[in-house]
Amino acid sequence: MMGTKALALEMFCKINGHAYLRFDYQGHGQSSGDFIDGTIGIWAADALAVLDACTQGPQVLVGSSMGGWIMLLVALARRERVCGLLGVASAPDFTEDLIWKKLDGVQTRALARHGFFDVANAYTEPPTRITRGLIEEGRNHLLLRQAIPLRCPVQLLHGMEDKDVPWETSLRLLNRIQSEDVTATFVTEGDHRLSEAVDIQRLEQTLKSLLDSLIQG
Repeated sequence: MMGTKALALEMFCKINGHAYLRFDYQGHGQSSGDFIDGTIGIWAADALAVLDACTQGPQVLVGSSMGGWIMLLVALARRERVCGLLGVASAPDFTEDLIWKKLDGVQTRALARHGFFDVANAYTEPPTRITRGLIEEGRNHLLLRQAIPLRCPVQLLHGMEDKDVPWETSLRLLNRIQSEDVTATFVTEGDHRLSEAVDIQRLEQTLKSLLDSLIQG
């Protein structure tokens, strides 16, 4: 919740008179708990709890990376509440497609023997610990294997130089969502975070366009 994009969107919403809510999943940021105890289902439940307890009326959800997966799960669970989605480098199904399917021999053995393995994290000093529970529980929430029955407007942003989540993931997502109003913008030199000044400006403009279309509609 203290990330560049989250803070920039908070300021954008304040300036433009929109309510805004940001939070950290358990085991992340300022929230309690340990990351290694978390799963996609637990974090989606966190998001649903926040949506139900702290918001009223129709909502636009914004999710970055794993948050893009959570955003979709929440929208499916609260279709009557969610009127628009904005995904940044969305990573649905990453536990299966970007972790499980790409394990090397050392990681496979570590997972079988210890129930986890560590991978270097380009954004934080300690490595990220990937657990067997995270991968196995993630299979309960896979979305890209079938049509995604969402009808609200959806905007997707993805950098084509993303080293963590391939831009093709957003292309697959574009083709799975059943809404007739889905737009994907691929940024030629954009990285995974899309947090540079020009990226933030694009993010704000995309959100403004989405909100304007919903208000006018």
